[in-house]
Amino acid sequence: MINTMIVVTVVLLLLVVGSLVYSALTVAAARNYLGTRPPDLEDFVPISVLKPLKGADEGLEENLRSFFAQKYPDFEILFAVSDGDDPAAPVVEKLRREFPHIPAQLVVTGLPPYPNAKVFSLDRMLGAARHELIVMGDSDVRVSPRFLETIAREMQDQRVGLITCPYRAVPGKSFWSHLEGIFINTEFLGGVLVARFLNGMDFALGPALAVRRTWLGQIGGFDFLKDFLAEDFIMGNRLAALGARVVLSSEVIEHRIGSQGFGEHTRHRLRWLRSTRRSRPWGYVGQVFTNPLPLALLLWAASPGWWTVVLLTTMFRAASAWAQAGRVLRDPLTKTWWWLVPVQDLYAFVLWIAGFFGNTVVWRGRTYYVARDGRFEPKG
Repeated sequence: MINTMIVVTVVLLLLVVGSLVYSALTVAAARNYLGTRPPDLEDFVPISVLKPLKGADEGLEENLRSFFAQKYPDFEILFAVSDGDDPAAPVVEKLRREFPHIPAQLVVTGLPPYPNAKVFSLDRMLGAARHELIVMGDSDVRVSPRFLETIAREMQDQRVGLITCPYRAVPGKSFWSHLEGIFINTEFLGGVLVARFLNGMDFALGPALAVRRTWLGQIGGFDFLKDFLAEDFIMGNRLAALGARVVLSSEVIEHRIGSQGFGEHTRHRLRWLRSTRRSRPWGYVGQVFTNPLPLALLLWAASPGWWTVVLLTTMFRAASAWAQAGRVLRDPLTKTWWWLVPVQDLYAFVLWIAGFFGNTVVWRGRTYYVARDGRFEPKG
């Protein structure tokens, strides 16, 4: 029994040390990211903005208005709904009347013939889009008036095939929405920054990204992406494999996550975790190092003499959270709700363990099976 406890203590200690190294890397990675800024804009290239919609999400009108209100001289906006009676359609029409000088159209797609309805909407809009530079944004995204200008500045390098945007979560009124916001703003971003710092970007984040139409065509277009659950990750991964540069934008966008209850919040996070595990199994295992505080508490429970490690880990975790939320995202949520960070860390650790089990996810009320390559299909 004594030997077993020694082994457990040593393993946990090694994991804690690894997590402290990771925390330090998030601080270094944040500093490196902040030191990179795009060049001045030489030419206002035309941009097509694609916005797939489904339902009138909380704050939808203001989210869409932020795209109409861009301080950029040459862009069009295309919206897509599967049904003309979708509650999002009147919102689009209202904004088209408010901004008559902005070329905009609403595409009614019909029901998607394959699992990823978002990709189907994007494909239909791409067919109607006029320009080479394509910007995609989810309905729950809100951007600054300089968003398109920043994208155009970063796309001036012809080697750049895709730009993906870091995002600051803005929660609704529920506790679980706040908890997810703290996760996104103090933990999720850290993994993105460290990956960029160590290996460069070979993936993309979903809420908002930009791609050259010609590069998208080289991976088979949206037809290639239609069966993947994490089509954003796959798009960035395939483009990087072809030699295109994938850039993490200097423009931070807002991701309005709405007011979720416990069930919706948990299903959403498990969907993301299981998709990650199926697409990148070893990367998912490596996420153990993104949980410094739970690991330190387990070490303390196994060997109470190591209580000082909990204090040291708390300081490292606080520095990591501040580097992400404070310096990169300039996030008011974490500044006010900082005490939720350890709560979210413990909950995230439990969800990470749960993510090892099961190969199904619930999305838009349906259950899907996720294959090892990240493709998904309806179950039953």
